[in-house]
Amino acid sequence: MIKKFAQVTVAITFGLSVFALAQATKTASPPAGDTTPNAPSAAAAAAKFTGTKIGTLAVEQAIAASNEGQRDLEALSKKFEPKQGELKGLNDEIDSLKKQLNAQQDKLNDESREKLVKQIETKQKSFDRAAEDAKEDFQNQAGEIENRILTKMVPIIQKYVTDNGYGLLLDTDQAMTWPRGAVILSGPSMDITSQIVDAYNVASGVAAPPAGSAAPKPAKPAAPKTPPSTPPKQ
Repeated sequence: MIKKFAQVTVAITFGLSVFALAQATKTASPPAGDTTPNAPSAAAAAAKFTGTKIGTLAVEQAIAASNEGQRDLEALSKKFEPKQGELKGLNDEIDSLKKQLNAQQDKLNDESREKLVKQIETKQKSFDRAAEDAKEDFQNQAGEIENRILTKMVPIIQKYVTDNGYGLLLDTDQAMTWPRGAVILSGPSMDITSQIVDAYNVASGVAAPPAGSAAPKPAKPAAPKTPPSTPPKQ
C-alpha cells in the first residue's frame, strides 16, 4: 500500500510523471535525420489506425493498476521506509527544539537564545535538503518504473486500438480542463483503461498482488513542507 512520509510531510507518494504515448515510443525511434530504409514513418504508423471509434485511456492509472506496477511501486515504497524514519526523526528533533525555545525564550539570555535559534536553523536546513533529495530520488526511480512499463504497454495499446476499430485515443491523465484542453467531456463507456490493464497483465505474466493489498494510486507530488518558522526575537 502506498505510504507517505508520515508527519515528515514529504509527499513522496507514487509521484508518477506524465508520459504521452509518443514519448514512450520515442526511445525506440531513430534520431532526427536517420534515413534507415526500414525505419517506419509517422504516416505509416498512423495508417494502421483506420477505425472511427474514439476512446480514452488513463495512462498513469493503467501503469499503477497493473500487476507489475503494483509490485514494483510497492517495492520502491518499502525501499524508502528507512529514509522515511530518518526524516521523521529529524523533523521531531526540530519540533522539540522549537517547543523548548517557545517555552524558555523569556528565561534565556540573548546568547543562549541565539545559540538555540542557530541550532534550529541549521537542523532545518539539513531537513529541507534531505527531504528535497529524497523526494527527487523517489520521483526519479518511480519515473523509471513508469517509463519501463509504459514502453512495454504501448504495443498492447496499439494492438487493442487496431483490433477494436479505434481511430483516436486520448490520454485522460494528460488532458487539461476545457477550454484549455482538447477534452470537454468523456464518459465511462469510452474508457478502455481496465481493458488495457487486463491485457498487459496477461502479456507480462506478473501475478496479481495478494488479496487485500490496495492498488497504488498515482498522485502528483507536492513540494515538501517544513516545520513552522522560528518565533521572532522578543
